[in-house]
Amino acid sequence: MPRTGAACDGAAAARFTAYLAQLLADYAAGRPQWEPVLDLDALGRAEGESWVWKGATCVPAPTEAAMDRCLLQLSRGGADARVVREFDLRTRAFVPGGFTLPEAKSQVEWIDRDTLYVITDVGPGSLTASGYPRIVKRWARGQPLDRAETVFEAPASHVYVTVSVEPTPAGARHVFQRAPDFHTTEAFVLHAGRLVRIDKPADARLQVGGGWAALQLRRPATLGGVSHPAGALLVTPLDALVEGRPRYDTLFTPTATSSLARGGVRFLRGHLLLERTDNVVGGLEEWRHDGRAWQRRAVAAPGAGQLAVEPMGLPALTQDTWGDAYLMTYSDFLTPESLLLGRAGTDERVVLQRRAAQFDATGMRVEQLWATSRDGTRVPYFVVWPRGATASADNPTLLSAYGGFQVSVQPTYQALRGNAWLARGGVYVVANIRGGGEFGPAWHQAALREKRQNAFDDFIAVAEDLIARRITAPRHLGIAGGSNGGLLVGATVTQRPELFGAALIQVPLLDMRRYHRLLAGASWMAEYGNPDDPADWAFLSKYSPYHQVRASAKYPRVLLTTSTRDDRVHPGHARKMAARLREQGHPVLSYENIEGGHGGAADAAQRAHLSALEFSYLWLQLGR
Repeated sequence: MPRTGAACDGAAAARFTAYLAQLLADYAAGRPQWEPVLDLDALGRAEGESWVWKGATCVPAPTEAAMDRCLLQLSRGGADARVVREFDLRTRAFVPGGFTLPEAKSQVEWIDRDTLYVITDVGPGSLTASGYPRIVKRWARGQPLDRAETVFEAPASHVYVTVSVEPTPAGARHVFQRAPDFHTTEAFVLHAGRLVRIDKPADARLQVGGGWAALQLRRPATLGGVSHPAGALLVTPLDALVEGRPRYDTLFTPTATSSLARGGVRFLRGHLLLERTDNVVGGLEEWRHDGRAWQRRAVAAPGAGQLAVEPMGLPALTQDTWGDAYLMTYSDFLTPESLLLGRAGTDERVVLQRRAAQFDATGMRVEQLWATSRDGTRVPYFVVWPRGATASADNPTLLSAYGGFQVSVQPTYQALRGNAWLARGGVYVVANIRGGGEFGPAWHQAALREKRQNAFDDFIAVAEDLIARRITAPRHLGIAGGSNGGLLVGATVTQRPELFGAALIQVPLLDMRRYHRLLAGASWMAEYGNPDDPADWAFLSKYSPYHQVRASAKYPRVLLTTSTRDDRVHPGHARKMAARLREQGHPVLSYENIEGGHGGAADAAQRAHLSALEFSYLWLQLGR
């Protein structure tokens, strides 16, 4: 359902409310009235393309009758770059002469039915050094794109630009941001016909909605004469912030165990919902402003797992009865995903749908344990035990982690892992190492740049703890990770190969000398460092997996997987690593899918094939 601040008369809103209520009732009762809109496979066959769905952006309109146009984003083979094409929901066809963009890493945002903001490749000089478009244009229907007005841009040295049209009671606010690096932004709001720069800490994350602006601090900051810790959430009326007189209230302050999810603020009409974690388990807080002050209410979670919420209605419209409703998704390691309908002010929720169990979890259990890293930091990890398993050096065990970009890894359900690993007697372990966001910004910053070794030490500490507790033994312990997690696995297996019987390295970064010159790599220098700076290369070279392979070492047989169509992390990383291992006489397996993008697979058949290869490898290496 759309969530923008378009005008709407009461009768139309009432009709749409009744229409949506009936849809939800049918869906919850298990009798949804699905209407085919587009057959992506048939489109691909007709056009000779392997189209992968990348989402749709629909014209802002508060009524079902007016929401008739969407911009469909289609990727060739799963790449990040996508084609944008306007689609008519009534005729179930692409709009002749409609808005269309060729393949690029584009962003589009509706202003109204006949006008867009578009961020795309418009020719030489229009991209940043990271390969992302750097120019925002206002594009009117029927106008050639090269005649569209440039309304905002970033220097080529920046990483990217974004634009959003956010609902407020006074009308939509147009928010522009540009990122000097991966962790900092400069924000502007269109106000009285001009762009006004928002005064905020460069590394504070800004979210806007419902007439409010929320700042999530990554480092300690003093605002309005008050000092705030890293990880705090501050809220002010948006207009006050734009006018340079913010009135900040602190809605969240982290503790030793709790943190706010990155970008974890959801705007309802009269409430804010905050997605938080406590010891890596998801939770929710609800805040309401009574005209004088903010009031907090703790919200009961469905269980000790991962949850996310999304507003249902139009917070800017007082007549929208869905303005304080929200959708919640929940899952954990052993519980399939549920979709629930909730409403602010109560913990009562309607279960709309539950996914059927994809494996028999009877007798399986989950526990959280802690390891001690080399510098004394305590690192949590989850152990998912298969039915009947107890501590034994013979347990085939798969250990995974991510450890970067402030990404938290929470308990979540995975059917493939459940069937191919847990149901067959494998132990599964998730380590919540530094570099992630499990305990707020400080947990991430503890593994930034020259501190990256902390993430590897944490991962090694968990492996050693599993062995010390006799949950498994090196012969039966495998590690797996993708992207930044692939760097983690590559660095760990080259540093401590004797700890592992298998290493699955997926769509990885491995050559840290040249990563910033390949595809989007330049955007990650704030995370890893600049290899062209001798001081940075001094610490990067110590762990760069490609440069740390030694002929004298004894590595387990490694499996490297990548995709020819990965336009985020270059497949050359995996190719070079496989070649280096082979030339030094080490056992190595490699697989490169010609499609799939950074996800590794473009469709269900490719995903099944890739997963079969990966789990077959793990069982061959780690099985009893």
